[in-house]
Amino acid sequence: MNYLMTFLEGFASFISPCILPLIPMYISYFSRSEKDNTKKTLANAILFCLGFTLIFILMAVFASSLGVIINQHINIIKIVFGIICILFGILYMDIFKFKMLGKSLNFKFDVTNLNVFRSFVFGILFSVSHVPCTGAFLGSALMLVTKEQDMLQGILLMITYSIGIGIPFIISALLVQKMKTVFDFIKKHFRVVKIIAGILLILTGLYLIIF
Repeated sequence: MNYLMTFLEGFASFISPCILPLIPMYISYFSRSEKDNTKKTLANAILFCLGFTLIFILMAVFASSLGVIINQHINIIKIVFGIICILFGILYMDIFKFKMLGKSLNFKFDVTNLNVFRSFVFGILFSVSHVPCTGAFLGSALMLVTKEQDMLQGILLMITYSIGIGIPFIISALLVQKMKTVFDFIKKHFRVVKIIAGILLILTGLYLIIF
């Protein structure tokens, strides 16, 4: 169940309001510098995903270590984290407005000529710059990691979260034109998407509190 939830949270991060509209731009970075070379476009997309996966794994290591330290108070912390998660879900459904959920940090990085190394660094910067925007889902995933109190389990959970974001990125890079219809559909029904994402966060919060 934890792995399914973290995967869905990763996918929800991908379609969040501050990432989804930028997907065509990200994909163009992967492809335009490679003169439509599909293999190199795929390599850039994969290294980009590995870049943000590395940061998420480091977060998992920290969260798991924290989980061991606070073991004696884990039940109280689970309830607190669960309540926070539920509040994030309510905020994400726009029942109340909270501007930080839709913001990201700005880092300047030359993406005009991406290669394998630069794509990896680009992925690292992506993970850091979009923490304020995807914080609700990332924080929820990290709460599950802390709850497990097992470093290996925590790392696997964050890899699952990264796969939830990464698979749509890679598919989009390979099928950028065909995916346009999908992106347009999601944008058109974005209110429904946000409600579903908010419900997911609320269910995660309830899961942390009950189990």
